[in-house]
Amino acid sequence: MNKVSQEIMGLLGISLGLDQAYLKDFFEQNDSILRLNHYPSCQKPELTLGTGPHTNPTSLTILHQDQVGGLQVFADEKWHSVAHIPGAFVVNIGDTFMALTNGIYKSCLHRAVVNTETGRKSLAFFLCPKLERPVTPAAGLVNAANSRKYPDFTWAALLEFTQNHYRADMKTLVAFSKWVQEQESNNKLIP
Repeated sequence: MNKVSQEIMGLLGISLGLDQAYLKDFFEQNDSILRLNHYPSCQKPELTLGTGPHTNPTSLTILHQDQVGGLQVFADEKWHSVAHIPGAFVVNIGDTFMALTNGIYKSCLHRAVVNTETGRKSLAFFLCPKLERPVTPAAGLVNAANSRKYPDFTWAALLEFTQNHYRADMKTLVAFSKWVQEQESNNKLIP
């Protein structure tokens, strides 16, 4: 999955007008996560979600979902089911990549829903930078038409925030940016 994510990063770099190697180099050393999800069937699926609406705090998610489906993305003001395509992966942009691109690419708001008949499984690879690597957009992505949107941070700081202070949702990066600024302000007050 690391190799696949590196190739995707090369293509995303080109789409941003960056050298193909820029994002590949940024993520060559990484602290990525692999997770198996299981969502059991539920007698009243309308009363529960497998996971509620959120964006992933990571950079990129490469998801393999089983034939049951259940992944939904929010676009055009409504939820859309993502069909299972045998042999295909679903790729989502996450909050760290949104900050790295200064908001040019947007995090994908999504959720997992359950059904009454069959449990669902998925395997997710979350591409993350090295824990202490500064996340800051390339100079070419910040200009008069696209001013700086997020403070510099490390993946370790965002991970700590989402694990200990805030449950990831559709406003994670905004809440995190505010938290970073508060932390910096509090540190300036300490002699």
